[in-house]
Amino acid sequence: MRKGYYWTKEGKRLLAQQNVTGSRIDIASFISQGIGVAMVYYGDIDPDFKGGLRYGVRNLYLKPNQTELSESEWGTISAWSWGLSRAMDYFETDKDIDARRVALQGTSRLGKTVLWTGARDERFKLVIASCSGEGGAALSRRNYGEGVEHMTDTSRYYYQFAPKRHSYSGRVENSPVDAHMLVALMAPRPLLLQTGDTDYWSDPKGEFLAAEAAEPVYQLYGKKGPGGAGFPAASDTSLLFNPLGYYMHAGGHGPIPADWPLYLQYLKKYL
Repeated sequence: MRKGYYWTKEGKRLLAQQNVTGSRIDIASFISQGIGVAMVYYGDIDPDFKGGLRYGVRNLYLKPNQTELSESEWGTISAWSWGLSRAMDYFETDKDIDARRVALQGTSRLGKTVLWTGARDERFKLVIASCSGEGGAALSRRNYGEGVEHMTDTSRYYYQFAPKRHSYSGRVENSPVDAHMLVALMAPRPLLLQTGDTDYWSDPKGEFLAAEAAEPVYQLYGKKGPGGAGFPAASDTSLLFNPLGYYMHAGGHGPIPADWPLYLQYLKKYL
């Protein structure tokens, strides 16, 4: 639990009036199985609002007199990912933590964050990306639900990505990359893509198709993905426990209480 400051969507920094966990995870169920739980408030790394650049870690890396990012510089998702790697730096120094068996879980924008972190920092053994959608595990070329044009709109979340991403709004077919390539970068380490059947905005089928397209890379290591099983029904766990796993609960955006025990089983299998 944490007590301190938090950022509002309007860019105000306020004192938290009560202890906040930021999640409904049953921490005791994980600890009872020998799995420690650490939580990170992403706003402590870089604030999640338009104009937050000068308040977070990215501000420390600006050149003299620079006030805006160049087209290829990092957005907030990369900043949050940077912070997770700094947490891992610490875990490697703590004798009470087995740093060879650290997993990441995040939801929505933080699902994108943990997926990107796992892809670029191989010290993390396992990732559970929940409802990561556009910019995460969902194929951009499907152009279903929240697309590139929504994510890069200046009234919404354009600051979460490198400015160059904006140039693919309305012409995503010209992008040299798509989500399956990001998913494949996790191979051969375990990756669970979790979503919800009514979370249309995050495109649950687009995440499944990305997993299918990334599976050949896992197969190079003798690891299994969704294979030719076809798009599963909600609550079907048949694809969940693959090294490249997929699970879709009956419901909407973000984990529901029934998901956490499944996460625990996945962790126990691969950690």
